[in-house]
Amino acid sequence: MRAPPGNRSDYRWFLPMPTRWMDNDIYGHMNNVQHYSFFDTLVARFLLAHGVLDLKSSEHVGLVVETGCRYHAPLAFPDEITGGLRVTRLGTSSITYALALFRNDEERAAAEGHFTHVYVKRAAQSETVPLPAALRAAGEAVKG
Repeated sequence: MRAPPGNRSDYRWFLPMPTRWMDNDIYGHMNNVQHYSFFDTLVARFLLAHGVLDLKSSEHVGLVVETGCRYHAPLAFPDEITGGLRVTRLGTSSITYALALFRNDEERAAAEGHFTHVYVKRAAQSETVPLPAALRAAGEAVKG
């Protein structure tokens, strides 16, 4: 039995994101690969907003080691999407985000997914490091 779509109230941090004409596929809705692009943008903007990530000089970076998506309803240009984010797990060197895409002003998620980042030294990208203190604080604030 499949769980019902989540609601906006299930998420803690939000980002408005417009769809683009190129997001649609030949079937007239947003192609599934675009959902992951929106998820990636949502997480990156969360990290930037909380001072965790400096695109040019961060010594430690999060690499995606697991991701998934459940599709509940179609999205399409010119929909306005609101991305929702909460943290579901804070480990020693990893963090898991629950993510959602909401169409226009709808309360139920059109798509829900997750990302798990493992933090590594940027230079080596194979040596794990503890989560940065700023990320742990930001993650605790949106844990749910």
